[in-house]
Parts: sequence; C-alpha cells; structure tokens
Amino acid sequence: MKFKYTLISLILLLFIQCKAQITEKLTVKNTENKEQINHNSKSDFTKQEILVGADSPEDYLALLKGKNVGVVTNQTGIIPTKNNIHLVDFLLNNGVEIKTIFSPEHGFRGKADAGELVKNGKDAKTGLPIISLYGKNKKPRADQLKGVDVLLFDLQDVGVRFYTYISTLHYIMEAAAESNIPVIVLDRPNPNAHYIDGPILNLKEKTFVGMHPVPIVYGMTIGEYAQMINGEKWLKNGIKADLKVIKLKNYSHDKPYSLPVKPSPNLPNDVSVNLYPSICFFEGTNVSEGRGTEMQFQTYGSPYLKGKKYNFTFTPRPNEGAKNPQHNGKLCYGEDLRNTPRISEIRLDWLIDAYKNNTKNPFFTLNAGAYWIDKLAGTDLLRKQIIAGWDEKRIKQTWQKDLEEFEKVRSKYLLYP
Repeated sequence: MKFKYTLISLILLLFIQCKAQITEKLTVKNTENKEQINHNSKSDFTKQEILVGADSPEDYLALLKGKNVGVVTNQTGIIPTKNNIHLVDFLLNNGVEIKTIFSPEHGFRGKADAGELVKNGKDAKTGLPIISLYGKNKKPRADQLKGVDVLLFDLQDVGVRFYTYISTLHYIMEAAAESNIPVIVLDRPNPNAHYIDGPILNLKEKTFVGMHPVPIVYGMTIGEYAQMINGEKWLKNGIKADLKVIKLKNYSHDKPYSLPVKPSPNLPNDVSVNLYPSICFFEGTNVSEGRGTEMQFQTYGSPYLKGKKYNFTFTPRPNEGAKNPQHNGKLCYGEDLRNTPRISEIRLDWLIDAYKNNTKNPFFTLNAGAYWIDKLAGTDLLRKQIIAGWDEKRIKQTWQKDLEEFEKVRSKYLLYP
C-alpha cells in the first residue's frame, strides 16, 4: 500500500512539473508575442509620424556640398527627430558653408512685434551675419546675395494669406531668379491645410500682407505654395525661380499637426493658430484680439462692447510681441474662445456681432489712410457687407464661385493628398 501511495505521489509530482514547464513556455511565448505587438505598434506609429523636409538630410545635404549657402529661417527651423537641433547648427555640424542668414518678420529669434522693423545683425551663437527681410528691404538686394550659390528656405507657415512668411518666400524666389541662384524649400506642414475659405485677394488691395490672388485660407504647404508662385508666374516679369522642394513624409492635408515651436510671438498654441484666420480681422477694428495678454488670438474684446454676451474681461499689458498693445491698461469686455473646438472654416459671426454691439465709432480703423481690414480681407466688400447688415451665410455665398476656381488652380501644385 505504501508503494502504491509513493507511486501516485511521483506521478502527481511529474504532472505538476510538466504543467509548470508548459505554463512557463506559454508565458514566454505570450510575452514574446506581446512584445512583438508593441514593437509593431511603435513601428507603425513611427511610419505615420510626419517628417518635415529638414528631417530628410539625405535629400538635400548633397545639394549643398561645396557651396556657399544662404539660409532663410527663424526660430521655427528646427529638426524634430534630431532633438530639435536648429537647421543652422545642423548644417554647420555637417560641414555646410553658410554665408548668410536671412530672417523674416519677427526676426531670427522670432521675438519682435508684428510690423516691427528688424535691423541686420549677427548671430551671437555662430557669429554668422543676419540680414533682416523686415527692415530696410523685404526683398534681398543683389549685393546681399553676392557670393551665395544656393538659397535654403525653411520657415514654418500657418497657411493664412496675411501671415507674411509667404510674402518673404515670394521675394526670396524673385531675387534668386534675378541673380540665377537656385532655391531649395524644406517643406513643413500647414496646420490650417484642412480647409479653404475666404475671399480671393483683389490685386488693388495688394500689400505685404497679401500679394497673390488666393483666399485667406488656401490649404497648401509652403512648398506647394512655392510651386504655385512659379507656375502662375506671379514673380516680376513672369520670371521663374530654379526651385526644388524637399517634401514631407507621411503627410496629408487633413492630418492634424501641432507646431513644436511658436511660429511668431502672438501665436502661442494650436488654438491660436486655428482661430487666427478668423480673429485677425479685429486688427482692422477698435477691438483687441488679445495682444498684450497670454490669450493672443484666443479672445477678443474692447472697452466699447456692451451686452450680456460680453461677460469676459481682460486688460492688455505690454509683453513679448506686443510692446504697446491696443487698449493698453484698459478693461476690455469680450469673449473667451480658448475652449473653441477645432474649426474648419473662417468664422465671421464674432466680427459681425462685435460690429453690432460696438458703442464707439469708428469701428473699422484706418492705417496710412486706408481701411486695414480691406488689406486683411483682400477686398473692401467684406467691410461694406457688414455695414450693410449682411449675415455670415450671405457673405460667404459671395466667395463660393471664386473658391471653386481657385481649387482648380491649387490642384495643379499639390504634392500631397
């Protein structure tokens, strides 16, 4: 009997050991499978991560080898996958000979006020000369391009006609064409590329805040826009730049993109960038768009707005990018738009309501003898329609035919779906 129990015990012990070994193998296998799934998920995510043009040095470094390079950039010219190293530093680390840095509105470090003239200077870190394209001249002069073999353009645009980086692009391409210098555009995503809206610019209203017959929101990357400038012969005398675009990877126009760096002092976050095409109209009125606060382009208000709707208050004070904001030190009544869901159209209701509830004239303000809102809108019709009492729907109906024609033009230059 004792032998029988011993035999049963041995059999049970062997069974338990076998089960344990099987369980261990299954656990290891499941763990390996789980790690493989996680790895694949990470790999799939990496494949879908948007890579900016500067993130593909294999596509442009060889084009710069042995040449004197002029770089058009500012604080946005970083390379995200390389620990956000600045393009200028990356080029120098890779033996590229940089002759000059050209900077747009707001300067190389991106801290100057909107419209503030920026002087030429020298980069404190690298010692490279900086030529301001928002100072004495907005277009590079021939003497400023002397000795430059190629121009490398890398600015983060926000896809709005009155944001002046596309105007700088125009003048860079024009000056380069006149001096027989090739231009390489390192493309970057457009955070407002998911829609097209607004009136087409009437060339009678042409200024540096609107140079081309395009809508306010045009739905193109800056590389695609460069191709359109060339293709539509918008440069002086119809000349064309020798242009190459270093494309984005894993990008489509409807893919959301969060900017890693402020493109300018008063666009501090994704909400402000998304609301900018709608709120910027207030720059042509007696209403503040939030400059002088930490809610730039995420609020609007003035001392002259009355009504239950305007129960949010703020007081503009000088800050970075707004040394003397509108209504400096005055209590403003308005709306807080910071929780507005992402929009896919230009909103006119805020402007129209403010016009109706304004208690001090003039609502629309003059700049150098002209209505500034006409320059922003690219037409005087919007101002006149609001004064005449038109609602948003009726105003937008007048844009549709021109927008349909623009889409046909736009389609010829798209690089991405």
